[in-house]
Amino acid sequence: MMMGDSQTLASAGLHRVLKEALTQALSESPHEKAPGHYALQGDDIFMNVMQFATQPSGDKKAELHEQYIDIQLLLSGEERIHYGVAGSALGCEEKHVEEDYQLCAQIADEQVVTLRPGMFAVFFPGEPHKPGCMVTSPQEIKKVVIKVNINTLTPPSP
Repeated sequence: MMMGDSQTLASAGLHRVLKEALTQALSESPHEKAPGHYALQGDDIFMNVMQFATQPSGDKKAELHEQYIDIQLLLSGEERIHYGVAGSALGCEEKHVEEDYQLCAQIADEQVVTLRPGMFAVFFPGEPHKPGCMVTSPQEIKKVVIKVNINTLTPPSP
């Protein structure tokens, strides 16, 4: 997991592809878009704009991905994301391979990050995360999740 602020991308330490994906998503003005799926670079990089009310963390399940990196960028409101290191997901359900997600009941040694508008958190494949959790009470948030295929970070094999 990595985190940063969209105002200071140059010093965030992101891989070039992740920085470019975040920059491209921001250039599309996601705060002005209706909730939905938007292609940025076909199936390799796309974004999902979301608007919903945060919930108590106990009411939510953690998620895992195998093929895509999540860049979770908060546009408005406040959100807590519970997360853990790779391999810390417990009580996982069946994998949804086509949609690239798996839900899990718990995260061992769970950590928490609070996002405010402009902040982002990056979750790599295998890192469990539980986004959309309330800070003190439920509130409406708007966010964009930029999905980056893990294969875009590695050069093709010779």
